[in-house]
Amino acid sequence: MDLRAIAMGLTFAFMWSSAFTSARIIVMDASPLFSLAVRFLISGLIGVAIARALGQTWRLTPGQWRATVIFGICQNALYLGLNFVAMQWIEASLAAIIASTMPLLVALATWGLYGDRLRPLGVAGLVAGIAGVALIMGTRIGAGVDLFGVALCVIGVLALAVATLALRGATSGGNFMMVVGLQMLIGSALLFVAAPLSEEIFVNPTLRLGLAFAYTTIVPGLMATFIWVLLLNRIGAIRAATFHFLNPVFGVAVASVMLGETLGPLDILGVAVVTLGILAVQLSRQPKPAASHQADSGKAPT
Repeated sequence: MDLRAIAMGLTFAFMWSSAFTSARIIVMDASPLFSLAVRFLISGLIGVAIARALGQTWRLTPGQWRATVIFGICQNALYLGLNFVAMQWIEASLAAIIASTMPLLVALATWGLYGDRLRPLGVAGLVAGIAGVALIMGTRIGAGVDLFGVALCVIGVLALAVATLALRGATSGGNFMMVVGLQMLIGSALLFVAAPLSEEIFVNPTLRLGLAFAYTTIVPGLMATFIWVLLLNRIGAIRAATFHFLNPVFGVAVASVMLGETLGPLDILGVAVVTLGILAVQLSRQPKPAASHQADSGKAPT
C-alpha cells in the first residue's frame, strides 16, 4: 500500500467518522429525514454536475447500476436515514461505535453464509469486537440510554452490511463521480417520500445548522464517498476496508471535541477493544502477497 493510498484511507476514515457529530448538530434544529433528503439532493446534483464536467457518462455498467441502486437504498435511505432519526435521542459517539461494527458483521456473514475461511486472527477479532460492543452497551444501558435510538442504529448498520455483501466486484468501470451523484439522488427521492409520512417537518434556521449542514453535504456526503470509491479502485476493497478500524476512535474523538460528549473508563476500554477487533478482522482478510491482486479484484467494500 503506497503513501497516497494511506493518506486517502486516513482522510476517508476521519471524514466518515465526523459525519455523526455534524448529524447530531443538524437534528437539533431540523427534522432528520427531511434535512437528509435535502442534503442528498444537493450533494447528488453537485456530484452529477462535476461528473458531466469531467466528461463522465450516464451509461453505467450493469454492475454499477446495481451498486448505485442498492447503495442509494441501503446506505443513504436506510442506514443514514435511521442514524439521523436515532440521533435525536442518542449521542453521536454511540452511533459512531455501532456503525463501526459493519466490518465485523460483514466478516461474520461471509463466514457463516458464504463459507469464507476466517483465520484464527479474524476469529479472535470477531470475539473481541463483540465483547467490546457488549461492554459499551452494558455501560450505556445501565446509564439509561434510549433503546429505541440504539435499535434504529443497529437496523441501519445491518442495512449497510447487506449492501456491502451485495456489491462484491461492482466498483469497476469508471464514471466514479457519476455513480456517487446518482446514488445520492436515489436516496434523496426515497427520503422525500418518507419524511412527510413519518415526521413533522420543521427547520429552525441557526448558524450552527447552516455550518453543520454545509459540512455534512460537502465533506462526508460528497468528498468522503468519492475518496472511498477512488480508494477501492486503487488498492481493492479488502485492503481499503482496513481503515474502518479507525472509525470508532475518530468518531468518539470528534464528538468529544465538538459536542463535549464524555466517556467513562469502561467506554474507553470498550472502544479500544472494538478498534483492535476490527483491525484484527481486517488484517486476517488481507490476501497473501502472491495472490493479492486476484483476491482484491472480486471483493466489495467491507
